[in-house]
Amino acid sequence: MTRSGSTDLSASIGANLPYLRRYARALTGSQTSGDRFATVTLETLLEDLAPLAAATNPRVGLFRVFHLVWTSAGAPVGEPEDRRSARAQQHMAALTPNAREAMLLSVIEGFHDAEVAEILAIDRTETAELINIARREMERSVAGRVMIIEDEAIIAMDIMDIVSEVGHHVTGVARTRDEAVALAAREKPDLILADIQLADNSSGIDAVNDILGQFDALPVIFITAFPERLLTGERPEPAFLITKPFSEEQVRSAVGQAMFFASTETLAE
Repeated sequence: MTRSGSTDLSASIGANLPYLRRYARALTGSQTSGDRFATVTLETLLEDLAPLAAATNPRVGLFRVFHLVWTSAGAPVGEPEDRRSARAQQHMAALTPNAREAMLLSVIEGFHDAEVAEILAIDRTETAELINIARREMERSVAGRVMIIEDEAIIAMDIMDIVSEVGHHVTGVARTRDEAVALAAREKPDLILADIQLADNSSGIDAVNDILGQFDALPVIFITAFPERLLTGERPEPAFLITKPFSEEQVRSAVGQAMFFASTETLAE
């Protein structure tokens, strides 16, 4: 491989690393576990960049190497930290193999079916069916109360419709940090969907931190036009992050993932 080619591959790894880490956290249900496997993936590539060069494109190759690393370790999820996460681990164990991975890769990370098949080393015809299986299995598993922090009315209505259609109850919509804290105090949510830039120039991140200070850890999905503000490598980072403009499938997938991994005693059996 030429020096120029090696430089190009390294640049591609750097550009896609935040998204690999996002995927790894969502897949394993743990920032610690996800980052650990992302790190091992980088260490593997430092020894040999050939898998990236051999792939359809470097991004596919990066995710393919991650899967080789993760599956060779037994495809583990993060260690459960409490009863809720342990319960989510039980849900995870019941999923059809490769279904959740295919859905995340397609819906959240934007890979085409052929690319998903290459990453997971499956037949291309399996991809769409695996995505449908994952959606059905996860949406059957949990339903609960969802709080929305979003200052744009049309976007908030879209999110409400999507969330309601898959069986969740929307506790309300907050447009500012203060409204969000007050809404959460009135009805504790099971899941928070939050923008990071709100109507009065307050911060959705600060709003979420205020709410998390009142309750035990709640799952949070950030929906933002500025993902780079959250994918910094600093702790804590959100396991679930959707970039605006978003699709219905992205929201459905992320909500299912977040509920699935952070189900609480108030959620449906």
